[in-house]
Amino acid sequence: MRVVVTVPWGERLGGAEAILQTVLDCSREMGQQIELVFFADGPWPRHLAETGFMVTVINAGRMRELYRWAPTVVHLARLLRDRKPDVILNWSPKTQLYGSLAATLAGMRERVVWWQQGIPGGGWLDRCATALPAGAIGCYGDAAKEAQARLRPSRPTFVVQPGVSVQEGAESDIYLDLPGDAIVVGIVGRLQPWKGQDRVLRAHALLRQRGCKVHTLVVGGDAYGLSPEYAGSLSALVTALGLDGEVTMTGHVDDARPYIGHMDVLVNASDPEPFGIVLLEAMAVGVPVVAVDSGGPAEFIESGRTGMLARSGDPNDLAEALEPLLQSVELRRTIGGAGHECFMAQFTHTAMCNRMFTQLERFARSSREGSAP
Repeated sequence: MRVVVTVPWGERLGGAEAILQTVLDCSREMGQQIELVFFADGPWPRHLAETGFMVTVINAGRMRELYRWAPTVVHLARLLRDRKPDVILNWSPKTQLYGSLAATLAGMRERVVWWQQGIPGGGWLDRCATALPAGAIGCYGDAAKEAQARLRPSRPTFVVQPGVSVQEGAESDIYLDLPGDAIVVGIVGRLQPWKGQDRVLRAHALLRQRGCKVHTLVVGGDAYGLSPEYAGSLSALVTALGLDGEVTMTGHVDDARPYIGHMDVLVNASDPEPFGIVLLEAMAVGVPVVAVDSGGPAEFIESGRTGMLARSGDPNDLAEALEPLLQSVELRRTIGGAGHECFMAQFTHTAMCNRMFTQLERFARSSREGSAP
């Protein structure tokens, strides 16, 4: 199967890029031919080109730069006519705005799939992407699929739950000066309000009031200047809550997995979270996880067995979900072990890639036959 994937930017910003990289890593051994079109240059397309992938960069600029729109679409349409892919996979709502139009110009609109990276709330970008021609829309979970189904026009939608690869020894040679007499609660992700680092810090303060000795490890920084004011506010919040000396902030890291090995518990405070790749990374190495009972995590975490689910992202609810794990090393061991078993059964990178390529091959067959996938 020949697939052209359109990608909005040239950096690996987070989960969406990690999933795509994992798919690319599997593609050759699974006999798939993938070519990438990036709408911005950067270290990621250069790295992929160096490792043998066919990569084209079309500088689309910012979406508000309308004068770039038509040249980008025409350039992409020429490429599609030349490559004749079986599937055109637009890896975000943004690239769907270019890729669908280019595929239509190239006479290939029935080959278009685009990926819904979040849980759509009806914003203009999701509505515009949905309005453009597509044979199908891919999602990471049922919550995203159900939200996408509320947008019009209705499109065939399918789910591929993510998976991750875990390198041997990923838990690691990173040195951190962490106290030996406190339970380390970690949160991983870019410093942005929806990720909820501030809510985890407030939960920490509540737990300390209840007699729990906690150290919070915040892994991540203000990558690419997305939320500089929020990132800058967290140190002040630590002081305001009286948590100086009880919080370690690493700043931006290229690979969070070595830091997860230093955690006793990993918490994901996003509400809602489309899926939560970092939860899988923790489960892969037996670290027990806490997440919010909404969106993607609610679909694969069995609360009290493979992880703990908080009623909401409110600090009080996060503290309530965390407290049993902080009080019992045996519970941490049991839930961490069950989470690892769940990961190995369903969420390895091989399992995800099998799911992904099965769906894309099914779509390619149906588009050739002129039927819905």
